[in-house]
Amino acid sequence: MKKLILILPLLLLFAACSGGQTPAAPAEESAGETDEVTLADEPAVIENNLTSGCVENYEDGVDYFPQKVEITQATNFSVEYFNNYKVVTILSPFVGAESGISYVLVQCGTPAPEGVEAAAVIEVPINSIVAMSTTYLPGIQELGVLDKVVGVDTAAFTTNQTVVEGVAAGNIAEIGSGAQVNVEAAIDLDPDLIMTYGSGSADFDSEPKLREAGLDVVLNAEFLETSPLGRAEWVDYLALFYNEEAASEAWFDGVVNAYTDLQELAATAEAQPTVFTDTPFEGTWYMSGGGSFAAQLLADAGASYVYADDEQTGSLFLDFETVLNDASETDFWLNVGFYGSLDDLSGADGRFTEFAAYQNDRVFNNDAKLTANGGNDYFEGAVIRPDLVLADLIAIFHPELLPDHELVYYRQLQ
Repeated sequence: MKKLILILPLLLLFAACSGGQTPAAPAEESAGETDEVTLADEPAVIENNLTSGCVENYEDGVDYFPQKVEITQATNFSVEYFNNYKVVTILSPFVGAESGISYVLVQCGTPAPEGVEAAAVIEVPINSIVAMSTTYLPGIQELGVLDKVVGVDTAAFTTNQTVVEGVAAGNIAEIGSGAQVNVEAAIDLDPDLIMTYGSGSADFDSEPKLREAGLDVVLNAEFLETSPLGRAEWVDYLALFYNEEAASEAWFDGVVNAYTDLQELAATAEAQPTVFTDTPFEGTWYMSGGGSFAAQLLADAGASYVYADDEQTGSLFLDFETVLNDASETDFWLNVGFYGSLDDLSGADGRFTEFAAYQNDRVFNNDAKLTANGGNDYFEGAVIRPDLVLADLIAIFHPELLPDHELVYYRQLQ
């Protein structure tokens, strides 16, 4: 009884000091419980896109694409990012298309979205691709994923020796193109993706047949871009399927900076020489419109294109007499097709000798990098390197501005 009397005052004193509340837990234990709750409520933070393999433990709310592309030059495709998928839209998939086309790219190992309309749902990153145009190969190579190419339409016209050797060794298959595409060969490859182009006609396009066979097919429409840098930025489009946005953005920034520097250099030229392009085919002279990427290259190189005032983005259909009348006194003549020399030109049509550019030995062709089969790197590698093309043109029109430049895609006809 005496012990109880002694303890009671101590309890009352403690209660008074604590405001009558229950004693708190020790500080270290309380802090530990708080940290556990905080960590459980916070989603994981991913620093880099997953460029191989799949997500093993999916968490809702996690951004699986922290590295994104920002489209600044291309106008014919866009991408919208969500936490675990991307919606890629081509505004005009082919000439005359009445509507765009969208694809959903889902991070492998995560659930596909519901209720999102798309022509195809593709798991990324892809591990294998059939590239049905030589223009896709340079971008794939720049991204460091050329080893994932398992098929092409044909290797006959590519300048990429790795692909040529891969086909020869049987490591890369040729499946043909258009309505004659070898669907069975494509099925045997079982690729993650087939990338091709479209014309809008089932009689000429391979996409309908391949899609009907259950294969994942997407279109690429870089050829509809009307600016040199816009076409080059389609490397970003390729990167989306590999989750290689970081590599693509770094590479493209370099191309843009180089192109811009050269454009500024050309603007310092004291004069602008005049120029026309191409040669007739079966009686029609297909000349680039003034709103085309080819016309922009000439303008950026400090030249005055004969048909610069025409706003068409495609080709002009002209006859020989019209071009001779418009360009007979023009300073330079570029892109003369399959003619390898001045003698070839004069031998094909004596009227070619009436152009001042011919008479003054100012004819240049874009066939400096040509394969034995007729493959031309100007229509392959140059698509994503407009900076190198621009440097060639400046060296042709204004050699004093780039005195040490060696032509890459062009050569002077002898």
